[in-house]
Amino acid sequence: MLDRIRASITSLARAEQRVAKLVLSDPRVFANTPISELADRAYVSKPTVVRFCRSMGYDGLSDFKLKLAGSVSEGVPFIHRNVDADDSTSDVLVKVVDNAVAAFLKYRNDASTIAIERAAEALAATHKTGRRVEFYGAGNSGIVAQDAQHKFFRLGVSTVAYSDGHMQVMSATLLGPGDCVVVISNSGRTRDLMDACDIARKNDATTIVITATGSPLASAGQIHLAADHPEGYERYSPMVSRLLHLMIIDVLATTVALRIGGGRLQPLLREMKNNLRTKRYA
Repeated sequence: MLDRIRASITSLARAEQRVAKLVLSDPRVFANTPISELADRAYVSKPTVVRFCRSMGYDGLSDFKLKLAGSVSEGVPFIHRNVDADDSTSDVLVKVVDNAVAAFLKYRNDASTIAIERAAEALAATHKTGRRVEFYGAGNSGIVAQDAQHKFFRLGVSTVAYSDGHMQVMSATLLGPGDCVVVISNSGRTRDLMDACDIARKNDATTIVITATGSPLASAGQIHLAADHPEGYERYSPMVSRLLHLMIIDVLATTVALRIGGGRLQPLLREMKNNLRTKRYA
């Protein structure tokens, strides 16, 4: 987060640059200082402080402070280290685990809560009206789509997952207003997924995309949930991206479950667990 501010400082307006320098001078103090005092210290207005936070891609001062506090707290550094051919088993273990943890923490600090809320509201609204929620993915992302279908199915949502390009295009053709499709892609450049997303959007279905910022798919969907990480998936299978996408699905499923409400959902989940007990050995 601090590296991003340093890299962006020259492109900011002069007043916002003063706010950026204030952040970099002591991030921990900035995260715990009221906006009026921050404005005074930077010799800017309070709206300028908020504009700076939004210029950096955050939803406002509160969101910026929350992510800033997390990024400067003690713990795992946000570093991605590639696995090398001569690494020992212990090196591989540490690098793979650290890469996953670092990606999770980076997402926690960078994610747009506004985008997540928009996606959760769209999915909850689709469930409320009894319309369809569909998940599309290819390759590793197809597995994530199946996991998403399983999680939302348990919430009583009418949902299906497709990993075949032809099925995605055919199903997207049948979607309409009130339906919702979630397209998952690591690269954001898979042609079948782009085609299905375009068809669904033309049919007035809500399109949510979980993919890398700046990719064609990111701009094709109505709601973009950014999943950015430094993984070199050209060398190895995209492990971190799959875990990151699974975590985003978990966040979505949890926020949607809260919007559905526990009045009917909790008894349904309890009954489901009771019915599954006969499938296990005592």
